[in-house]
Parts: sequence; C-alpha cells; structure tokens
Amino acid sequence: MTGIDEEIAAYETMQAALESEHMGEWVVMRERELVGFYPTAEAASAEAIKLFGRGPYLIRQVGAPPLRLPVSVIYHRHAD
Repeated sequence: MTGIDEEIAAYETMQAALESEHMGEWVVMRERELVGFYPTAEAASAEAIKLFGRGPYLIRQVGAPPLRLPVSVIYHRHAD
C-alpha cells in the first residue's frame, strides 16, 4: 500500500497531461494509479469510499491548488 505522499507524487507526474484534457474535473488516485474522472468532489468521494473504504487515496480537482485540511477534519471519528 502506498502513502498519501506517493499518491501526490503520482498525480504530479500526470498533472500537465491531466490539465490539458481534464481541467476542472476531479480525480481519484490510489496506489499510484488514476482511478477515474468525476464531475464533482462528492462524486469522486463517493466512488473512492465505495471502492476503497477509508483509504488512503487522493482526491484532487485538476488545475486547482492543493487543499490542506486539518487532521481533525480528515480523521473525524463518528460516534458508534
């Protein structure tokens, strides 16, 4: 399994090609592979969760700067 830094690096190697053909779309990266293109963050998130559960995986909008979320948001624990 790869870590999020490796997913980001894989995205960055594809970034120029993605921006020329898929600007504004959302992508999911998992194990250094592009999983797919999605019209919204919600669609990308739903597919990533359906396929991989909790992750790790990278969801990024093509052409947008990286979004930094605090750990408390990323790893919010739901009451059981």
